[in-house]
Amino acid sequence: MTDTQVYRVYIKATPEKIWDAITKPEWSQKYGYTGLVDFDLRPGGKHATHPTPDYVEAGFTNDLVDGEVLEVDPPRKLVITWKLRMDPAFDKEPYTKLTYEIEETKTAGTRLTVTHDVTDAPTTAALVNGSQENINAGPGENAGGGWAWILSDLKSLLETDAPLAPAAS
Repeated sequence: MTDTQVYRVYIKATPEKIWDAITKPEWSQKYGYTGLVDFDLRPGGKHATHPTPDYVEAGFTNDLVDGEVLEVDPPRKLVITWKLRMDPAFDKEPYTKLTYEIEETKTAGTRLTVTHDVTDAPTTAALVNGSQENINAGPGENAGGGWAWILSDLKSLLETDAPLAPAAS
């Protein structure tokens, strides 16, 4: 069974700024679940999301996410394999395929589409679709909000220079 999740958001920002927010650690640590992205932006290159000091303090000392870069067309398209490494529950699942498509529109800013193929990865699918969201989590946590949370926070950050939730302290 194929399970593909598609998320789309329109952001008042240039494609280049959105690309940088996805691929540069100085941006990735400011929105969503934070983390320090590290991309070797070439087909066959590796990528990983390293823990911030807050993650290390909470006991997460290994990479949070990792995978391989499959396709790169800055600032329009990035295709990667993706696997969450924070929880052993995900170890038995295969790498999933994640596609970012960034398209400037004539009237609505820039459209960012995230397509996540979670075939044969039901634990990953349940996490990234937001169905496990804890809306009562503390500041900066918003546990389980998945891609909807990440993209909403990215949009807020790029448009207002502030994320939806304050950083955890």
